[in-house]
Amino acid sequence: MIMDVARDAILTMLIISAPPLLAGMVIGLIIALFQTLTQIQEMTLVFVPKIVVVFASLLLTLPWMVRQASEFMERLMDIVTTLD
Repeated sequence: MIMDVARDAILTMLIISAPPLLAGMVIGLIIALFQTLTQIQEMTLVFVPKIVVVFASLLLTLPWMVRQASEFMERLMDIVTTLD
């Protein structure tokens, strides 16, 4: 029972955190490729686009994230109410 809840919590956390992490990873890879092709080696060039893309992905996926977290909490409360 506890292991199922822990597994479900970890899986929900991974699913919720995936969109901003993947967006940041993709934009980082694109900028790294651009820097390699143009031989620009500026370390600060990566940060602003990454931050903008991560925040944009958070804004776009926030309703979905809240829905996923709410569904997890509903499942958790169903389990808690069945305990004796």
